[in-house]
Amino acid sequence: MSELTFDNLVDDGNYLSSERARIENKVILDELERKKKARTMAVPTDDNRVKARLREIGEPITLFGERAADRRDRLIYVLSQINAARGEDAMEVDAQSESESEEEEAEEFYSPGSLELLEARRRLAEFSLPRAQKRVAQQKIDSKLPLSRIIDIRKRVFVDVKTFSNLGSQIGDERPVSLVRFAPNSEILATGSWSGSVKLWNVPACTPIRTLRGHSDRVGGVAWHPQATLSQSADSVNLASGAGDACVNLWSLNSETPIATMKGHQDRICRVAFHPSGNYVASASFDTTWRLWDVNTSKELLLQEGHSKEVYAIEFQDDGALVASAGLDAIGRVWDLRTGRTAMVLDGHVEGILTMAFSPNGYEIVTGASDDTIRIWDMRSLKALYTIPAHLSNVSDVRFFRSDGTIPVHVQQRYDADPDAAGDIVDAVEESKDGEGKEGSAAPMSAEQKQEALAQEWRYRPGLYMASAGYDGVVKLWSADDWQLLLTLQTDGSKVMSVDLSTDSKLLVSGTYNRNFQLFASETGM
Repeated sequence: MSELTFDNLVDDGNYLSSERARIENKVILDELERKKKARTMAVPTDDNRVKARLREIGEPITLFGERAADRRDRLIYVLSQINAARGEDAMEVDAQSESESEEEEAEEFYSPGSLELLEARRRLAEFSLPRAQKRVAQQKIDSKLPLSRIIDIRKRVFVDVKTFSNLGSQIGDERPVSLVRFAPNSEILATGSWSGSVKLWNVPACTPIRTLRGHSDRVGGVAWHPQATLSQSADSVNLASGAGDACVNLWSLNSETPIATMKGHQDRICRVAFHPSGNYVASASFDTTWRLWDVNTSKELLLQEGHSKEVYAIEFQDDGALVASAGLDAIGRVWDLRTGRTAMVLDGHVEGILTMAFSPNGYEIVTGASDDTIRIWDMRSLKALYTIPAHLSNVSDVRFFRSDGTIPVHVQQRYDADPDAAGDIVDAVEESKDGEGKEGSAAPMSAEQKQEALAQEWRYRPGLYMASAGYDGVVKLWSADDWQLLLTLQTDGSKVMSVDLSTDSKLLVSGTYNRNFQLFASETGM
């Protein structure tokens, strides 16, 4: 299959070839037309007049738990259904109601975008399309794995996850450590604190490398460049941070001062995120907007509104096509970076959303909020799949285990030294090939087959579990397919501000309100 690019992307309309598809399409279009007319319909805004109107058309004047705004929406829906049945464009209403509606109706508006934004959207499409194609192709391969093999992979991974234990803690700063993030090579840890400093640490030794000074207020967001500590030069942009001084700073690994400072927000910045391409940074702010910045030019490309309160969390999908934002209005939004349109609204939390993360599978999103719950959303069905009563207080951070799917060096070295160390993997594969499950009915595996079985497990592992942190002082590890609790880790802080998982699966780190960060390691070495 040829690589999917922006130039060879075509709009295939064959889905309308069948009569059934045409009918389904007509139903959808009719419903869209009905909703369009409903939005232009003039209805009373006074609650007593709404009740009177509902009584006139034979509808209940109120339903259990219904608010005034919900009642007015129901009246609009009922009137639009009546209009559609009669074939009319609108029902007559009195002049006073019509004038009220015209005054309150908010028209949709568009803000002009720059040519730089247009070019950025094209580059984002060119970047994301082949990545999405590759991800879907791998998911098709994974879907053909025998059920017994999947069960054995899960069992092996979850047994390792359950062996995480306290490795040690380190005083990170003179004020609370607000964010912790492992570098892509899992050998460096970045911590941000309320003192305004960002610090780099060697892990697991917990020895300081450098303190990055450039913010004058508390640091809320820290994000690594996707290729930092891998192929990215140490003198180039490797790290981004956002703070209460409303600035986004870009850092190299060889200097204590920022390479660039990007200004534009009018209030405190809470979180920052690097686009998977490494060319863009997004920032969420208390000024109720999130912004997209060009790393190469240090210029603002996009100022995006859409939240009624402070925007607290921002995350990119791994493909690079989507970005999700969430805030203290308890609403999350998924945006298509290629078009600027809203792809999904995450409406379900009853208090502000403090954290969110895209699953490596590309279509699930996890959000954590001040209502102490974690919600899992499916972009395919556009609804919430599951709600976890996760913590006893605010859910401050959620992170999936993610990697590039390659076998970590320490795992490969252990296997090369002792191939029998992967015996449980081999046994599981041989059992999955053995339809009867009888001893001796499956041929012994060659060294190449054993190596492929190990590689298969590590390709399947990303996104299989996740970690959450809460203000109840604990970190919890969850399976990311049935959302069951795997392990609870008690920290030495009353509030856990942040959590992260290393890409080599060896370490977990938490940042706490009592100014330290704490490392946890797997006893088996993963």
